[in-house]
Amino acid sequence: MKKIYGTGELAFQGKKTLLIIAAVLLLTVFLTSTLPADPSQYGFFSIMPAIFLIFYIFATRRILEALILASLLGFIMVSRPETMGNDGSWISNTFTNFSDAVLSVMMSEDIAFLIIVCGLMGSIIALIEKAGGSYAFGEWIASLAKTKKSSLLWTWFLGIVIFIDDYMNSLTVGACMTKLTDKHKVPREFLSYVVDSTAAPLCVLIPVSTWAIFCARILETNGWAPAGQGLKYFVSTIPYNFYGWIAALMVPLVILGIVPIFGPMKEAFHRVAQGGPLAPPGSEKIDIRAGRDSVVPTNPKVINLFAPILVLIVSTIALDCDMQKGVLLTLAFMFVFYMWQGVMSAEEFMDLVLVGLKNMLMPIMLMILAFLFAEVNNQIHFTLFVITAATKYVTPVLLPLIVFIALSITEFITGTNWGMYIIALPIVIPLAQNLDCNVTLAVSAVLSAGVFGSHICFYSDATVITSSATGCNNFDHATTQAPYGILSAAISAVLFLIAGFLMN
Repeated sequence: MKKIYGTGELAFQGKKTLLIIAAVLLLTVFLTSTLPADPSQYGFFSIMPAIFLIFYIFATRRILEALILASLLGFIMVSRPETMGNDGSWISNTFTNFSDAVLSVMMSEDIAFLIIVCGLMGSIIALIEKAGGSYAFGEWIASLAKTKKSSLLWTWFLGIVIFIDDYMNSLTVGACMTKLTDKHKVPREFLSYVVDSTAAPLCVLIPVSTWAIFCARILETNGWAPAGQGLKYFVSTIPYNFYGWIAALMVPLVILGIVPIFGPMKEAFHRVAQGGPLAPPGSEKIDIRAGRDSVVPTNPKVINLFAPILVLIVSTIALDCDMQKGVLLTLAFMFVFYMWQGVMSAEEFMDLVLVGLKNMLMPIMLMILAFLFAEVNNQIHFTLFVITAATKYVTPVLLPLIVFIALSITEFITGTNWGMYIIALPIVIPLAQNLDCNVTLAVSAVLSAGVFGSHICFYSDATVITSSATGCNNFDHATTQAPYGILSAAISAVLFLIAGFLMN
C-alpha cells in the first residue's frame, strides 16, 4: 500500500486487497464454526466486526467499504449453520440474512425519515442558494464578522439559535457559514468541528428539540417516567448531561485560544497556512455544493433565507417537534414564497428539489450502511455484551461513570445514538434501581454517551451530515474533532465520578 499525494486515499494492489479480504472472511468462517449456536452467547467474539471496522477505516480511510465488510463479517457469524459442512450452506445463509437485513433496514421508519428529512433538507438548501438567501446572508454577516475569530463565534452563535434538531442545525449553519469562513481561511475541518459541536450536544440540553421528544417517550416506555411525564423527567437530566455541556462550551474556548489548537486539527491549520486547500483531499465526494458554479444572484435578499428557516423552526415545534412535517410544510411555503417573488419558475423549483436530493445521496448511503452495521451488531448482542461486562461488579457510586465509558465506546463504534438509547435504557434503568443508584444520574450518563457517539463517530448521522454541509471529508472531520471530543468526554467522566459520590 502507498499514499497517493493529493488524494488522501490509499492505493491498493487489486489482487493483494482481494486476498486479504478473502483471508479475513475465511478466518471469520473458521472462528464462527467454534461459536455457540445462540448469538446471545457469543460474548467477547461479538466485538469482532467492530474491531475489524476500526482497523479497516484507519488502514484505508474507505468508510463505505469498511461498513459493508464489517457488516458481512457479522452476518457470517449470525448465519452459523448447525454443522459447517461442505455444501456451502453458510454462503447461502449469509447472503440471505444480509439481503433480508438490507431490505429490513431500507423499510424501517428511521431510514424513511432520514431519506425524507435529509434529502429534502438538501432541497431546501439548494432552493435558498438559488433564491439568493445564502449569498445575501453571507454578505450581511461578513459586515459584522471582520475577523476569523468573529466569523467562527457567529457560526457558534447561529448553531445555538437553531436548536430544534441536529440535522437542521448542521445543514443550515454549515451551508450558511462556509463561504464566510472560507474568506477568512478557516480550515474546513475546524468549521466542521464548530458546527458539529453545537448540533447534537446542544439538542440534548434543550427541552424543545427532537432529541428531547424522543428521549421523553423512551423514558416513559421503560417505566421510569409515568405516562405523560416523560418530558419532565428528561428536563431533570439536563443539569447532569455533562458531555453536552462540556462539548458545546469547549467551542468558544477553542475559538478564543483559551484551549489551544492541537492534534490533527493543528495539521489542518498548518496546511492552510502553507497555502494548501481549505478542504482536505476527497471532500468533493461528500460536499453538497461540489460541482456547482458560484453565481451571484441578481437580487439577493436575506429574507429568502430567514423566512424558510423561521417557518421550518416554528412549524417543527408546533407539530410536536415532527421534523418531517416541518420540512414538508417549509417546502410548500417556499414554493409559494419564491413563486410570488418571481425568483424562479415552477419547473426550476422542482429541478432544484431534485438537485438537492441528489446532493444528499452520498451522506444518505453512509447512514444506511451505518444502520446496517448497527442491525447486525444488535443480532450478535454487541451492546448487551459491553454493558453486561462493564457493569458486572459495579457499585452505585461507579455506575454512572462506568455506564458513560462503556456506552461511549459502543457508540463510537456503532454511531447510532437513538438506537443505543432503545437498547441501553431498558438495561440501565432497572440496574440503577436495583443498586439504589440515582436513576437521574444514570440516565444522564446514557444520554451523554449517545451524544458522544453521535459527535465523533466516523459514520454517525451527525458526522456525515456536518461533513456534507461544510464540504469536509468525514474521515478528516472525525479525526480532527476526536481529540476535542475525547477531552470533553474525559472531563465529563470526572464529573460523573464526582456526581456518583455526591448523589449516591
